[in-house]
Amino acid sequence: MTAAPGSPSIRVLDTLTVNQIAAGEVVERPSSVVKELAENSLDAGASHITVDVESARGEIRRITVMDNGSGMVPADAVLAFHPHATSKIRALSDLHRSLTLGFRGEALTSIASVARVELVTRPSGGRAAEAWRVVVEGGEIREQGVAAGPEGTRVTVEQLFARTPARRKFLKSLATEISHIAGVVESLALSHPRVAFRLVHNGTERIRTEGDGDLRAVIAGLYGADLVRVLIPLTLEGAGFGVRGYVSKPSEHRPHPYQVFLSVNGRPVSSRQMVRAIRDGYGTLLPPHRYPVAFLDLRIDPAWVDVNVHPSKRQVRLTGERDLLEAVTGAVAQTLRGKDLMPEAGKGLLPVGGPARPVAVTVPPPVLPAPTWGDGIPLRVGRQTEQQLRQTELATGIVEDRVPLPTMEVIGQAGGVYLVARTPEGGLILVDQHAAHERVVYEYLRDLHSGGERSQELLVPLVLHRSPREAALLREFLPVLARQGLVVEEFGRDTFAVKAVPVVLGRTGDDSVIHEVLGDLLCQQEDPSVTMEERVIRIIACRSAVKAGAAVTLEQSQRLVRQLARARNPYTCPHGRPTMVALTRAQLDGMFRRV
Repeated sequence: MTAAPGSPSIRVLDTLTVNQIAAGEVVERPSSVVKELAENSLDAGASHITVDVESARGEIRRITVMDNGSGMVPADAVLAFHPHATSKIRALSDLHRSLTLGFRGEALTSIASVARVELVTRPSGGRAAEAWRVVVEGGEIREQGVAAGPEGTRVTVEQLFARTPARRKFLKSLATEISHIAGVVESLALSHPRVAFRLVHNGTERIRTEGDGDLRAVIAGLYGADLVRVLIPLTLEGAGFGVRGYVSKPSEHRPHPYQVFLSVNGRPVSSRQMVRAIRDGYGTLLPPHRYPVAFLDLRIDPAWVDVNVHPSKRQVRLTGERDLLEAVTGAVAQTLRGKDLMPEAGKGLLPVGGPARPVAVTVPPPVLPAPTWGDGIPLRVGRQTEQQLRQTELATGIVEDRVPLPTMEVIGQAGGVYLVARTPEGGLILVDQHAAHERVVYEYLRDLHSGGERSQELLVPLVLHRSPREAALLREFLPVLARQGLVVEEFGRDTFAVKAVPVVLGRTGDDSVIHEVLGDLLCQQEDPSVTMEERVIRIIACRSAVKAGAAVTLEQSQRLVRQLARARNPYTCPHGRPTMVALTRAQLDGMFRRV
């Protein structure tokens, strides 16, 4: 609305609007509610925290967080809903001494401005009749009075984002939102092993920790006992700081740093610099672009930590950060030095090129000894891919849609990454072998008819244990994975059995590729423009394609180029990276100043 000429145009926003705008920074999704309320419970000294989530018709209807903390007297229960009302600090200078997770006094106010909130609290040592109930809706107190309840606090949140539909429509699927909630509970349980946590969804317990202070028990409960067996304890004591936790043997690594868990003074945080410092501590023990598993808590003098960086408080600034990072790198290196780092059977280190047994287009071995795509991989996969592409081309008659490649003859391989080909005109073409094969497999999977051979059963199912957060995400993908030949079934609480794998992955007997596929699926950022089916196809194509660093024979290279020539889009991989680069004779002559 435009103000009349000459009239004032600046207005003071009403309190509800201000709180709803602030809530956009603090309460991004249902998991933000769980995070803020659970952190309040921890600050109240709770030793038992239960998160109860109820959903219906594909959306979360109610979130309840209960604790046995110190509770509040009636006056504080009401004042807690006022903006910037907090018991954590009195002045800005207190931030440099505070070890509490919250301090701004924004959480309850922000949540209550976009939801209906019921708070029932009873101070420790109080009688049952001394519990106090407060109901806030739309930022206003609707009810308050005496109620019955146990010691501690129970907060129930309903109608989340009902007053802000624009934010509500940006929520993801129920499985995704539940996985985010599970991720919050996992992070808090790992950073507070002395507190017992429970996560319940529609009456089913998803997470339970005992709160006995044993971090290894928490890790085993969330990620399985197999992971605990490859963890090495790390302890570092320095001037004003200390680090405690576990790092994995080099044989246990991931393509993404999604299982590097960090906390500072009990606050879960994210830090690329710290992840890099941990990774650097492994030196040459890890293949390139791989990350270990780590669970580390940094205890730092509060005066060195600035947590007032972002409303989510996931980012922190550290005084003397460079020295701390160097100390962490050295501590990791020292922890690994002299330890038995022998991999378990079947858990060998990946070579520089990637998974130990990648599948690729191939032909029967030549007479002269030459490396193949991997021991134990069925060599028929390459022929099957080529045959399928040819059959699809003949069946559809879409030959004109193919982009003709330049005529080329492969003459060698450079650096284990690029195929070198020459053209009749005297130019050169460099082909990225991984990107090229990824495009071939991708189009094969896209064109594969329902009657084609898509999967092969495993003689012995592969049993995988995922964390509750990962399990919640994985359940949503099971039907899509099955349609692409990766048959995964639930095998117990957060445990899954892989019954069959896509033909293009090969019958390797090595579970590393399966872990890679699922890891990519769970870690990649969700793109709303890409369907679940498309995500799965791209990931399988990437993980089944020959990796950079794999030696190839001349005959294998030529077959791959022939198959690439039949692709609809031969010039890029499914992720948009180029598959080849051409240098004309004129460009070469110019580079050598022959013209």
